[in-house]
Amino acid sequence: MIVNDVELAGRPRWRGKPGRLEVHYLTATDRSTGTGLWLHHEVVAPTTGDAYAHGWVTVFPTDAAPRCERFGPSPVVDLDRRWLATADGVVMTPTSASGTAGGLDWDVRWDPASSAPLWTFPRWAWRRQLLPAAQVLPTPTTTVTGSVGSTAYDGPSGIAHIYGHGNAQRWVWLHADLGAGDVLEIVAATARRPGMRALPPLPLLQLRVGGVDWPRDPLAAAPLLRARIDRRDAFRVSGIVGRRRIDVQVLLPADRRIELGYVDPDGATATCTNTELADVHVRTERLRAGRWRNDREWFLTGTAHAEIGTRP
Repeated sequence: MIVNDVELAGRPRWRGKPGRLEVHYLTATDRSTGTGLWLHHEVVAPTTGDAYAHGWVTVFPTDAAPRCERFGPSPVVDLDRRWLATADGVVMTPTSASGTAGGLDWDVRWDPASSAPLWTFPRWAWRRQLLPAAQVLPTPTTTVTGSVGSTAYDGPSGIAHIYGHGNAQRWVWLHADLGAGDVLEIVAATARRPGMRALPPLPLLQLRVGGVDWPRDPLAAAPLLRARIDRRDAFRVSGIVGRRRIDVQVLLPADRRIELGYVDPDGATATCTNTELADVHVRTERLRAGRWRNDREWFLTGTAHAEIGTRP
């Protein structure tokens, strides 16, 4: 059966195997208020025991502390092409998300055809499931409209999908909407496999500018990039790939972030520090006539989405 890129990137992948984790998540920023939104759905299939579905919704106001409400756990139901994820009455489809958790309700929708999938991990790695885990954005740039907490919500958003055996030993993540359809996505992680846990995080980066994605092969380019993590406050990814140099600096301000616990299919735990109100500076340079010359630069204040993951 021929599967197009949108279906390959977005449709549910879990088929009953134990020891698997699948995540569908949405992050967004409301244009009028600056409020950030993080909607996170998980299917966890433990190495022993029954699979379950759960998740959370987190709102990041600009003038108050973040609010997080959890839903589930509940039994996993068979999904078809109408649904990406569901748990405890909460539903996410390829075009919408709705539900109620802890008295916080949301009902938002988007156009999945507004941008082509962004392959943070190579398409072949996602298709063949050869890595411990992989991430892709079925819809990297779109606009969500609707309501969150009974208040109108309208703003830029990205829809992402993760599938694998669990979370990394440590990791960082960035989603930066650069405007006009341009976007930067970074996942830098250290695998949990023995012998690899002491290695520095390997950055996989995709920068889309003017409809062109760079680097051509994010996995091949990863060894040319470096990720430096400053505890749970900040991280930096930089390096040279071909004739382009990039430097990305990310700050997770203390008053705009939350900490949540993750549980892997094998029962191991991790802590994520997340904000949908991150500050980011992105700079690219090109090598011309033997000299590095400024190419593009972006400053985002409180509109980038970022996470730092650590083990206890």
